[in-house]
Parts: sequence; structure tokens; C-alpha cells
Amino acid sequence: MATQYFDDYVIGAERKTHGRTITETDFVVHAGHSGDFFPHHMDEEFAKTTPFGRRIAHGTMVFTIGVGLTASEINPAAFTYGYDRMRFVKPVFIGDTIHTLLTIAEKSGDPKRPNVGRVVERGQVLNQKGETVLVFDHILMVERGIPAVV
Repeated sequence: MATQYFDDYVIGAERKTHGRTITETDFVVHAGHSGDFFPHHMDEEFAKTTPFGRRIAHGTMVFTIGVGLTASEINPAAFTYGYDRMRFVKPVFIGDTIHTLLTIAEKSGDPKRPNVGRVVERGQVLNQKGETVLVFDHILMVERGIPAVV
């Protein structure tokens, strides 16, 4: 990705990632890293008694993988300020393939730093059926600079 400065971002611009299939290994590794061994994720027999009828992916794992998919392009003039408005909309199961769609939703100045602006990317993680499984806002601090020549 070429360097994009604050003024280069366009409201409504979209970027879609490639897909990633969720595996049993993802469940086990994420449980080990996070310490979340809740039976909803790890116990197939227990999960059969839930409304979903099978194990569901950790929401934090779906977020981590969904955001990780977006890291294929790095803008040296931007850095993450944080995430807001995250919701786990639908469950993700072993065998589901997810991808992330980012849409530039907002731009504003930064009240503390005149040399940067804030850009909000609205993220949607979607499954192979096109259903939204997770939503979030990713806030970027982006340098103001000379806009790219188009």
C-alpha cells in the first residue's frame, strides 16, 4: 500500500480481505492463549445442549482473526488508536470461512494533535454465507501530509 495521509481517505471507500477457514486448532490455540476453556467452545457434548447445538468460536478469536486478515496492507502514516462498538452478531463454527470488509465511515480532526486526524474504519466480519458475524469500529490516527497525486 502506498502511504495514505488523512486527506487521502474517502468516506465510503471499501476494502475486502481474503477468507480464512476456522479450524479445531484455532479453538484449542485460542483457548490456550486466552485461558477461556468455557464448555461453549471446548465441550462438544455440553454444546449440544445449547441453542446452537454445537461448539461456537470464541468471540475474541473471531475478532482477532478478523482484524488480522486486514493487516495485509500497512500504511506507514497511520496507527491504531483503538476499537469501539464491537458486537458479536452471529456465532462462528468450526468449518466456517470468514473474511472482513472495511468501510471508511468517518473522518475528523484530533483535538489534541493538529498534525493527525482520526479515521474510523467500520469493520464487518462475514461468514461464507455473507452473514455478518461481528461488527466493530477501528479508529486510526493518520498523519496529515501532502495528499497523494491521483
